Amino acid sequence: MSIKTAQTLVSEAMQDVKTISADDAFKLFEENNCNLIDIREPSELEMNGTIENSINIPRSHLEFQFEPLVQNGIIDTNKETVLFCAAGGRSALTVKTLQEMGCKKVSHIQGGFSVLQNSKFKVK
Repeated sequence: MSIKTAQTLVSEAMQDVKTISADDAFKLFEENNCNLIDIREPSELEMNGTIENSINIPRSHLEFQFEPLVQNGIIDTNKETVLFCAAGGRSALTVKTLQEMGCKKVSHIQGGFSVLQNSKFKVK
C-alpha cells in the first residue's frame, strides 16, 4: 500500500477547490460579502500577525469550531467563506473539508498570508 504525501493531497485539492487572488478576496471583504478565516495556529499569529477583522479558527480545531460559529451567527454561510493559511496548502485542504461539512460558498486565497502581507489588507 502506498501512502499519499502531503504534497500530493494539496495538489489534488488545488484541482478541486476554488482559489481566488488577494485582490479578489479584498473586494469581497471590503463589500462585506465574505467571512475571512485565518486557519493558522495561534503561534503563527503571534509571530507574524494576522489580517485585521479576520476570524482565527486554527486548522487543528476547524471541524469542531466551525459549525458552532455558524450557529452563533459569527459566520454567515450565505456569504463566501474565504480561507487563508501561511502559503495556501492547508487552506486548500480545508476548503475540501468545509465542502464535506456542507459549505457551498468556500474558497481560499492563492499564496496565503505571505501574499496578503503585501496586499491591500491591513495586518495587525
